[in-house]
Amino acid sequence: MTAENSTSTLLRVEHVSKRFGATQALHQVSLELHEGEIHGFAGENGAGKSTLAKIISGLYQQDSGEIYVDGDRVTKWDTARAQHRGVVLIAQELSLVPEMSVAQNVFLGIESNRLGVLSDDLQERYQLLEESIGFGLDPQKRLGSLSIAERQKVEIMRALARDARIIIMDEPTSSLTADEVDKLHTIIQKLKSQGRTIIYVTHFLESLLEICDRVTVMRDGQIVKTSDASNETKVSIVEYMLGRSLSHTFPERSAGVEASVTPKLELRNVSTQTGVRNVSLTVRPGEIVGLAGLVGSGRTEIARAIFGVDPVIEGEIFIDGKPYDHRSPRQSVEQGIALIPEDRRAQGLVMVRSVRENISLPHLQSISVGKVLRRRVETKRAKELVNNVSITPPRIAANVSDFSGGNQQKVLFAKWLMGNPSLIILDEPTRGVDIGAKVTIYEIIAELARRGAAILLISSEHTEVLELSHRVHLVRNGTIAGELDPRVSSVDDLLFKLFGLENELSEGR
Repeated sequence: MTAENSTSTLLRVEHVSKRFGATQALHQVSLELHEGEIHGFAGENGAGKSTLAKIISGLYQQDSGEIYVDGDRVTKWDTARAQHRGVVLIAQELSLVPEMSVAQNVFLGIESNRLGVLSDDLQERYQLLEESIGFGLDPQKRLGSLSIAERQKVEIMRALARDARIIIMDEPTSSLTADEVDKLHTIIQKLKSQGRTIIYVTHFLESLLEICDRVTVMRDGQIVKTSDASNETKVSIVEYMLGRSLSHTFPERSAGVEASVTPKLELRNVSTQTGVRNVSLTVRPGEIVGLAGLVGSGRTEIARAIFGVDPVIEGEIFIDGKPYDHRSPRQSVEQGIALIPEDRRAQGLVMVRSVRENISLPHLQSISVGKVLRRRVETKRAKELVNNVSITPPRIAANVSDFSGGNQQKVLFAKWLMGNPSLIILDEPTRGVDIGAKVTIYEIIAELARRGAAILLISSEHTEVLELSHRVHLVRNGTIAGELDPRVSSVDDLLFKLFGLENELSEGR
């Protein structure tokens, strides 16, 4: 896709740099944004793309460098001045008021004011705005009752109500279904047709290539390439992001573990009230065992039963060959079992607390004397783990909410690795992270297995399960429906078996 009528430069940044403490987030960045273009920002977590977007929106102030709008250098730049010049940021975490109506949210802060009294013309103003964009949202509906996709529409309407010419969308599809993504892309194309410029920050490379006119790739706080999206592929973008060839996305798989080795984990005919039925499996030290299944197949429920979240009503669980009867999350942690859940925000991290606090939270007793926390020990261990899992920037005092999704996931890994677990249950360990963070997480998983940890891997990315695991169990309707050898199996093999089409597969061959 090539930008049309995009010769007019709306905004330009020249030699912009930004530092957070000891971390250089941006270094000498220069970029032009054209009228009526969709401009994608790509890069690993921590590459600087969100920082650049926030400087353009006025949320952050650069340490050095210049910003030009319509050819004029701006000497002061903040969110109010940016909005006045038509630059609006729609952040990844939507900033809406759930208890207010759609119309009230759209015009919040720019309500009409006549002789000191707020006028009641929101309905009329909303209708004019709705006619221009056609979202079909009820202006009287309470914001809290809307879906994530509908709330994004409200954020876009807020931007348009402020006469936005440049709309910055930071990870707009992170919580959307495939159908909602398609609808959002249609909206973005309509905004472009109106002459508006969209900055599209995302780690979903398919979306970048599908919708963007130009793509800027960032690495280590610098722009390494800006080009027409039509000239790029997923592979070319990722290789610029990583600064190396993508010939080895997955780490080399270690040799399998002999069946004679005592399993670290064994389930015998385990059933739960949450839908797990007669599940039997083993995971040995140094082994990665994958659970492959469709959404709702019961994979997560198996993990919850092992960790002690859900009670087992039938069957037995063994750790190191011994019955593990009195299960609870606390007891599991003491047993050296770690569970990295699929929803890091709701179940894994305290978003308003620091990286250091999140990492040490399950291990406070081990780094305390009596009831006194040994802060130096906590800080030292946190710094070591942040370095080990490559969190960028390595700011242990910053709140987890300040970091990108991939870095948040790495914090979650660091949190559990602090306890040196011998059994690690990974439920969707790379969900919502970019390719660079995925590669790092793959390497962490492989290294943990090499060091002797037993790993149970749950993932909806079938290639991920096949490439990382030594053995793969197929989960269907809450039970184990079969096993396959990932070294000689393809994604097609896996899918045919998950859908119960083994006979059709063999006949096709």
